[in-house]
Amino acid sequence: MTSGLETKRMITDGKKFKKVVDLKADQIQLPTGIMTGKEINDMTPGSSFYVNKKKYFLFECTLADFLDKKLERKTQIMYPKEIGYLIYNLDISPGDVVGEAGTGSGAMTLSLSRTVGTDGKVYTYEERDDFIKNITKNISKGTKFDNINLKNRSIDNGIDERDLDAFIIDLPEPCNVIKQVREALKPSGNLGILVPTYNQVSDVIPVLKENEFFLIEIVELMARRLKHNPNRLRPEDTMIGHTGYLILARKLVSEK
Repeated sequence: MTSGLETKRMITDGKKFKKVVDLKADQIQLPTGIMTGKEINDMTPGSSFYVNKKKYFLFECTLADFLDKKLERKTQIMYPKEIGYLIYNLDISPGDVVGEAGTGSGAMTLSLSRTVGTDGKVYTYEERDDFIKNITKNISKGTKFDNINLKNRSIDNGIDERDLDAFIIDLPEPCNVIKQVREALKPSGNLGILVPTYNQVSDVIPVLKENEFFLIEIVELMARRLKHNPNRLRPEDTMIGHTGYLILARKLVSEK
């Protein structure tokens, strides 16, 4: 499948300006002028160019660029620091079959799709009807593989799939669906949950134990960028602070 990102480029001035553009666009507005998609397409990614004496740099559009600058958001998305941590610690790899509840705008979905690859599968559930059109658009623009199955319903009454390698919950009330997720996971399958408050963490832990999940881990991640001036190396003045708590666990075979 042709990646939606292959028809896009990222343009920056190396400072504050950064924009993801579509090569099919008739006009591309830059701070100092207008270009066409064809003009950008004729340039080599990794090169530089001038528009009215201002220098710009052209790069291939990465998934990170797309999620940061082009993903159309109806909800708060999961941040890269959480996405990367979950994919690594849930041991998600090419060929895996994984599930997700709470698709939102599709940032985690696209990241899972890229990770499991052409031989894997992502089953993602979103119950909000008003989100589906936006999710579908984001998937078509940002996907690389034809491996996403989007389902417009809640998982309160169960999950269709079985023996999933991993499952991620990003819902307001995860306690209501932990039993259903357990039934969908393979023995020793990995579960990841994102919640924004301490109260939700406190509520989730006993439910995980009741449903025979083990090796429970709770993490909050902070990421701080540094200014890249070698003579004045220091942190950026602002940073993204609290975004949520990650809860990780593994499914035990039932002893009941």
